[in-house]
Parts: sequence; C-alpha cells; structure tokens
Amino acid sequence: MKERITITLNKEILAELDKRIDGTKIKNRSHAIELFLSRILGNNRPKKAVLLLGGKGTRFRPITYELPKALLPVQGMTVPEHLIALFKKYHITDLIFSVGYKANKIKDYYGNGSKYGVRITYVEEKEPLGSAGALKLAGELLKETFIVTNGDELKDIDLEEMYHFHKQNRAEVTVALTTVNDPSAYGVAKLKGNRILEFVEKPDKTDAPSNLINSGLSIWEPMALRLIPSGFSMYEKDVFPKLARRQRLYGYPFSGQWFDTGTPERYEKAIKEWKGLK
Repeated sequence: MKERITITLNKEILAELDKRIDGTKIKNRSHAIELFLSRILGNNRPKKAVLLLGGKGTRFRPITYELPKALLPVQGMTVPEHLIALFKKYHITDLIFSVGYKANKIKDYYGNGSKYGVRITYVEEKEPLGSAGALKLAGELLKETFIVTNGDELKDIDLEEMYHFHKQNRAEVTVALTTVNDPSAYGVAKLKGNRILEFVEKPDKTDAPSNLINSGLSIWEPMALRLIPSGFSMYEKDVFPKLARRQRLYGYPFSGQWFDTGTPERYEKAIKEWKGLK
C-alpha cells in the first residue's frame, strides 16, 4: 500500500532528480524518489544469491577430468568471477556456492570470498542432486527473497529492475528470459502477459511458442522451496510446472548480453564476444 506525502526539496536537487527521469525505468518524480530511497535502505534487491557450480562438465572432457568447469576462464576471469562482479554491482555480497564435482578445487580457488569483497558460503552435494536438489540443500540459509543462477552463463541484467518486477507481480519465482534466434536447444517460455504458462523443452524452431528462453537466472521466494521433492530433482521440471499451474511463475524479459558457455562451441563464442558489464 502506498501513501501520499508532501516534501520540500532544494531546486538544485530537484533538477538533478529530473535528469534521471526517462519515462521508462524512472517514470516520474515520485517514482524516482521511491527508487533512490529504496537503494539507500537496501530494499531494491535480494540479499543473497546462489550459484550452482556442482556440474561435472562432461562436454569439456578431457579438460574437466582435472579442472572443474567453474575454473575455466573467459577473458581472464572465470564465469563465477564475472557473476560475482554482476552481484557486487547491485550490492549483493552474500553468496552461496553449491558445489559437488571437484568441490575442493573450487573452494581453494574462491575461498571465503574476501579477495572479491563478498562473503561465500558453501553447500556441498555428496552425490548429484540436480538444480532443485542443490537449492533444497541450501534451504536453511535461504529465509528471504534470493537469486539463483547457473554458474556457466555470462549475463548483464538489471537486477534492481527485475527485483521490482518480481515484487510487483507477487511472484514466487521470476525467471529472467533472454531472446535467441534459434530456441530449439533450450527451454522456451510460453507466456500469457508476464506470466509463464509453461516451458516447452527444446521444441522445433517452427513450433517454438516464442524466442524467449530461460536464461538460467531467477528470483525466488523461500516458500517456493517447499515444492522441491527429496532426492534428485530439477527445478525446471519439478518446480516450475507446479508454480505455473498456481499462476505464481513470471517471466522477466531482458535485452542485456547473455552467453551460455555450456559447450565448447558456445564457450568459444563467449570468449570472443562478451563485452563485460556496462
């Protein structure tokens, strides 16, 4: 619920405020003041992010017989280091690394996060649990709205804007959606307005319901964790369909850079074309 108030501002401050209004991201003076106050109070973003780093990287063998995929470099930094930079840009510094395969090498490399100016906590899968199972393992650490991201994708996304979108829609999970020319290799979103009806997995290009795919980053409310079954599970298959039926799954399309490094070919493309964060 919003409440109308009257405030008095210095003319110079008001002029600076007006320069920030673009009619889209910042619609008017009231919106601008609300956004800037939210930033100061820390109410414009989730407090924690989970990075899923437990995969074996089988498509990168023989390299990943020795080195976990989370240590492969892109332009002088690992993909998780690029993600840390994204989170720090939005003052998200409490990170949870979900690890499994070659966990000790990942822990040795990233440590407690102090060298990056963040705090890293680890949860470790003793056996593969899948994307949802890994989240369930971290459940005791996730009591407020949080971000989940795959650890092998580069992305430049406005997390503040996405967070506001998530809260305005009262979503349990909001999935960041990116556009690709050929969605046939991905989970493709079928939408009704901003609400996701379903993800169609790897459809033929001509049958795809849209060109919007799951970018591998989502914002969650802790209540959604209750939908995760015990044992191995994938949130794409075992959680998202349940949320869609309850009309609590939303999609946030974004136009920033996105690169999947999950195969050698896509990894090479990311190395050549990633332009860094704005």
